[in-house]
Amino acid sequence: MSLQRVAMTLRRHLYNLLELRDEKPLSGQILNGVLLLLILVNVLAVILESVEEYHRSYASWFWYFEVVSVAIFTIEYLARVWVSVEEGRFGKGWRGRLRFICSPLALIDLLAILPFWLSIFFSIDGRVLRVFRLLRVFKLSRHFSVLEVLGTVLRNESKTLLSAIFVMIVLVILASAGIYMVEREAQPQAFGNIPRAMWWATVTLTTVGYGDVVPVTVAGRIFGILITVLGVGMAALPAGIIASGFTAELARRRDLYELTARKLLQDGDIDARDRRQLIKTREELGLERIDAQQLLRKVSMSSPSVEKTAPQHCPHCGKPLHLSQKNGSQPGA
Repeated sequence: MSLQRVAMTLRRHLYNLLELRDEKPLSGQILNGVLLLLILVNVLAVILESVEEYHRSYASWFWYFEVVSVAIFTIEYLARVWVSVEEGRFGKGWRGRLRFICSPLALIDLLAILPFWLSIFFSIDGRVLRVFRLLRVFKLSRHFSVLEVLGTVLRNESKTLLSAIFVMIVLVILASAGIYMVEREAQPQAFGNIPRAMWWATVTLTTVGYGDVVPVTVAGRIFGILITVLGVGMAALPAGIIASGFTAELARRRDLYELTARKLLQDGDIDARDRRQLIKTREELGLERIDAQQLLRKVSMSSPSVEKTAPQHCPHCGKPLHLSQKNGSQPGA
């Protein structure tokens, strides 16, 4: 066996360990669990290190843990860059690896280790490094598909969200000007100018209401009631946009998976290649296995011509589909 073939085999095996989800071997599941635990412990370490007492008492331990963590994350990053060509969507060769490096998840991985290496050559404030180390929490998005879905929703709804934020900014300015007009003489220290009044306007419109600054005049209190009522609706607007976008995105992904399943079932049979395609599609769309099983049963039962030769076993769990249909039970995950 040539050296090149050995390298390709090793690269494929490493790709299965790092990137696959459903068909990940036991060693890959253990590796995935170790990396997930390391991310969580890193975030906890950054939080504890901000406590001056702990920082002084365990400074050396924090440093050793940081070195070990960065070493592991660096090896992980380089390994992911190396095996990225195994995933078709990035392409082959150095161009494929460059596309992977520029992808959001790869940039997060890079930001998780880059500040440490830069601090070796440049003088960087420890507090700044600590903040950058907190970015490692975003590495969790690689392990939880729902975070990737949320990121997609935020991108898709970015214009709508920006419009809602713009409206909120306008309302903050108007509320600040209004409370300044009616309260500036009674409380010049709190509402003596519009910029100073913006604090009250912001916490009132967002329905936080710290209570450190409150109107004392009758006109100010009436105005405060109006702003509070208005804020109840406006503060919920971004949450509603994200919630509706999340639901729409999940529906879109289920439709895409169902469309893929229908195309593969056109010949009335699902072979090993089709099974791999369904699993790959489900992973790319971030669908739960139970959702994919239900959609596959729906597709297999919807067409009489397909039902005769429909797949007898689920490609995700291997359990008989016809038993699940008769009993109404769900195949195991």
